[in-house]
Amino acid sequence: MRDETVARSYAETLFELGRRNDAIQSYGEALSTVVELIEGDPKFRTFLETPRIDDADRKALVRRVFGDALPKHVVNFVLVTIDKRRQRLLRSIGQQYAELLDEFLGREHVDVTVARSVDEPTQQLIAARLSQVFGKEAIPHFRVKPEIIGGLVVRTGNTIYDGSIKRRLEGLRRRLLHADLPHEALGDAGA
Repeated sequence: MRDETVARSYAETLFELGRRNDAIQSYGEALSTVVELIEGDPKFRTFLETPRIDDADRKALVRRVFGDALPKHVVNFVLVTIDKRRQRLLRSIGQQYAELLDEFLGREHVDVTVARSVDEPTQQLIAARLSQVFGKEAIPHFRVKPEIIGGLVVRTGNTIYDGSIKRRLEGLRRRLLHADLPHEALGDAGA
């Protein structure tokens, strides 16, 4: 929990710096580039996070790799995380920054489960409808699960909207099993 709090604090600091420089989106993209390299290159991640490596060597590599490619403030931010021994939190900081950016821009990430793949126009239609429902830009992340049979299951945060055929059939089944049937329907068994 402490690491999450520290990561949030660092993300808020970079976000505020981006806001002051009218560059919150470009700082987010730059931080995302750093995180993608950490996640995609195990050697880079090990070099950056292993305590046995001298901070000066780490900082020199960061300057060499990112110096001309990323905004100066973001490179300096990464260097500060090394100075404070928080570079292992860069992935979490990146995630927290993305959440701050989404909140600032009025975006909401939504998990959408479908029974089979949907084409691009249908994805756009679903995104537009979800944006209307939520009152902010919905960014759907589609997942295919044939067992829902049809319809959609939408998850946002801790809320689930289940419009699947499977759920409807299960509801119908429960209602039929618990229905009070008239005595005539039971035939001679009631006599």
